[in-house]
Amino acid sequence: MEAVSRTAQWTAAARALETDREDRLFADPYARTVADTIGFDLLDRYAGAGTVPFLAIRTTYLDRAIVRAVEDHGIRQVVFLAAGMDTRFFRLPWPDGVTVYELDRPALLEVKADMLAGEPAPAGRTRVTVPVDLTEDWTGPLRAAGWNPAEPVLWVVEGLLFFLPEQAVRHLISTLAGQSAPGSVLLGDVISKAALQNPLSRAFLNCLEEDGNPWLFGTETPEELLAECGWDVREVRQPGESGADFGRWPYPVPARAVPRVPRSFLFTCDLPTAEVRAA
Repeated sequence: MEAVSRTAQWTAAARALETDREDRLFADPYARTVADTIGFDLLDRYAGAGTVPFLAIRTTYLDRAIVRAVEDHGIRQVVFLAAGMDTRFFRLPWPDGVTVYELDRPALLEVKADMLAGEPAPAGRTRVTVPVDLTEDWTGPLRAAGWNPAEPVLWVVEGLLFFLPEQAVRHLISTLAGQSAPGSVLLGDVISKAALQNPLSRAFLNCLEEDGNPWLFGTETPEELLAECGWDVREVRQPGESGADFGRWPYPVPARAVPRVPRSFLFTCDLPTAEVRAA
């Protein structure tokens, strides 16, 4: 796999650690398999900066938001962009009739398929892998795989945006809005620009860069970014805040007004109604 794809095994290793806890927030019985040895090696290499508790919180927040979206909105097509070693298709309680599309680089999807080859697909749901490069056209291959842009869709952009330059971030989020039907939902995460400049994170960020996975983008105003790209922001939560704590975040959460604080943001967005978009 390409170097950038290996971070997916790092996050899988963090999910495996959470699964091993007696007070676990979620159970991912597939995490250790897809993490493989390299995932745990990277977990050691990237230790610090609150990464393990953050990954537990991010997984839990998105797990619950995904379940709510398909239940409350009746969404039956779910698209994971840069799906990596995500195993939610297998482990979440999907309603019957859901189709999960996983987009990622061809090499990663091939390795993942080999790792999960012995796992039976749960009944009542469909998983479709779509090998693409997200820096090129991906909507065409997604349509060809069966996705219907006329129906509501749940987009999940987990652990992706900080690897992209700002222009690519804006283009991607705007494309998702432009390709979505009313009732669609966007979930994901992003970091602050200060997180890229924090001296205490320099060793961690240097390791990512040395491994070919530099973090490139952050924003202090995710609400503005998402709105400018066509989405209604339902909520933005920092780890440790109500709705994004789950008893895992070990640090204080400074008020948003405090400048130059490294932050992570978890967000849930809805597509504006046709009337609002026209206005």
